[in-house]
Amino acid sequence: MAGHSKWANIQHRKGRQDEKRGAAFSKLAKEITVAAKMGGGDINFNPRLRLAVDKAKGANMPKDKIENAVKKGTGELEGVSYEEIRYEGYGVGGAAVMVDCLTDNKTRTVADVRHAFSKHGGNMGSDGCVAYQFKHCGQLMFAPGTDEDALMEAALESGAEDVVADDDGSIEVLTSPNDFSDVRDALEAAGFRAEFGEVTMKPDNETELTGDDAARMQRLLDALESLDDVQEVYTSAVFGD
Repeated sequence: MAGHSKWANIQHRKGRQDEKRGAAFSKLAKEITVAAKMGGGDINFNPRLRLAVDKAKGANMPKDKIENAVKKGTGELEGVSYEEIRYEGYGVGGAAVMVDCLTDNKTRTVADVRHAFSKHGGNMGSDGCVAYQFKHCGQLMFAPGTDEDALMEAALESGAEDVVADDDGSIEVLTSPNDFSDVRDALEAAGFRAEFGEVTMKPDNETELTGDDAARMQRLLDALESLDDVQEVYTSAVFGD
């Protein structure tokens, strides 16, 4: 779309995430515990755990907290049992929204999520109402000015699924979720360090919002992300210039 910059939107989202890192340790610990419970405590054989630990280290989470979260997942330490739940709905302008939660109280969580939607101009929908609009993938973003041909060659050699050059000059490297860490590490070894990278739900189509609509949508996203039981919020909304 001509009205927004993919790079600017990524930088905006990354900046807001960085601001919230200080309050994120409990959410990071939850993800580590659930990942360890589902796939074991060895990051070499558990891609989800490896991603969770990498994210925790990136947020400067203390090593002992990371280790304790793993031990709670493997049963070495007593811990709370969390349930994974995804809620779907619509935000301002019909933008698709998906909310991934880890909770020990589903009744509390659904009430909190529904309240956030209704208070800020959105609507909760039924299961599957927007999930089909997203693709589960790894996404690595490289700044405008990166050598596209060299990056594409390195990315495809490392096992990436696709390389996309955006109109603003930024470049996206897309991977399968399980290959994300290996591709990222291979690209770094080849001299390409992504400015931003994550395993995410990438929308197939985007809904551009500007002015008051953009501000209202940001308030909805902030309200959802601030909930204790919410781990990730995905949306098709992008914010225009």
